Amino acid sequence: MTGPTVAVPQLSVSDLDVAQNEETIRARAAELPDDVDIALFPEYALTGFVADSRAYSGAVSRAHATAFLTDVAADNDFDVLSGFLERDGGSLYNAAAYVRPDGSASVYRKRNLWGGESAVLEPGTEQVIVDTPAGKTGLLTCYDLNFVGDSAAMTDERVDALFVVGAWPAAHSENWRLLCRARALDGVRWLVGANRTGTGTLPGSQEKEYAGRSVVVRPDGATAAALNRGNRDLVWTLDREQVTEQRGFIGSVE
Repeated sequence: MTGPTVAVPQLSVSDLDVAQNEETIRARAAELPDDVDIALFPEYALTGFVADSRAYSGAVSRAHATAFLTDVAADNDFDVLSGFLERDGGSLYNAAAYVRPDGSASVYRKRNLWGGESAVLEPGTEQVIVDTPAGKTGLLTCYDLNFVGDSAAMTDERVDALFVVGAWPAAHSENWRLLCRARALDGVRWLVGANRTGTGTLPGSQEKEYAGRSVVVRPDGATAAALNRGNRDLVWTLDREQVTEQRGFIGSVE
């Protein structure tokens, strides 16, 4: 196969405990194989989240998030994508930063807020596409998967891969897998979905179980590799030729 090797260190997140999450991310990144080109961590991996005013205490600035993730990228010589709760002045955003070992970074703010997020967060306004070892890559966060218009816009931009960070609840895990496969298929591209696992147990908040089930989906919509709910690593090489072959077969995205 010719293409980049991606890794998803599927993990539990400590809500509003940045120091603990940073320690976990560093440790899991260091354990990945040497041939990994991109590591994807889930939604809010750096900070966790709670849908009330306590969220402000766990939020970090964009500068803090990108500096930390750049250190992780540089220490391990691969690109890193991770979700975090971003504080910008008096506003909070559900953000995901894609950083490289040289310190260059792109940040996506989730545009489609779900459930209690809308009571605490501001929605993002821009779609973000970055150049990665997988080609032109669109960044999405969790509930964004439900919006076909966003997927179509990425298709118009000839995106070769989608990277999705998620904190999808376990009760709806089949929908997570279904939508990941659909978004790969409707744009004929690779999709890598990094989803949170474990349980959110912040005192005073409703306990929530997360789905895990991180996944790599081929451009034809078939599952290439997947996890269940454990704290494990998913590692896969994305074959660029499969994108070209599948697009030629169905005559789309040309």
